[in-house]
Amino acid sequence: MALTPTRYAMVVATLGIASFTFGILAELKKAPAGEVVSGKGVVICKYPSDPSVVLGYISTALLAAASFAGYRSLFYPYKGKSVPQSAFFASHWCLSYFSVALFTSVFAAIFLIWPTVQGHIHHTKNVHTDLLFECPTAKTGFLGGGAFASLNSSLFWLVCLMLATNVREDYLDDADKNELI
Repeated sequence: MALTPTRYAMVVATLGIASFTFGILAELKKAPAGEVVSGKGVVICKYPSDPSVVLGYISTALLAAASFAGYRSLFYPYKGKSVPQSAFFASHWCLSYFSVALFTSVFAAIFLIWPTVQGHIHHTKNVHTDLLFECPTAKTGFLGGGAFASLNSSLFWLVCLMLATNVREDYLDDADKNELI
């Protein structure tokens, strides 16, 4: 079964929607705060068991896979016919959407990784010598924002794929016309 732009689009869309879903679930399942347990000269933070860290990592991995598939779909040689990258980037529309897709992918990754790693650190490094420590969790809203940015990123990769398909058709049509002359 040969790869087509439509199949690549389905892969990018599916991974983007899955990343969005896991990111929203991570935001919703995050504990509001940990329980303070005082010890001899230390404060131990006991956090309830929640899947937000794992869901955040899964959402980030799915974002990376969607971005990789989106990037790969632009330059894949469909039907054995490759188009040089210079032809894609000669189109200002394709270049601008490629830049926005890349930027939103990085932006979404930062917004997903930051609270996920912060939550992971809170769960593993839970003994503190500051007796006034209040056992916070990761910032509220960052995982949800990262999830929406992840969805936007996959949508921008899809628009970029549509523009790249148009550039590919134009390039191959011009190449066929030049061969006939």
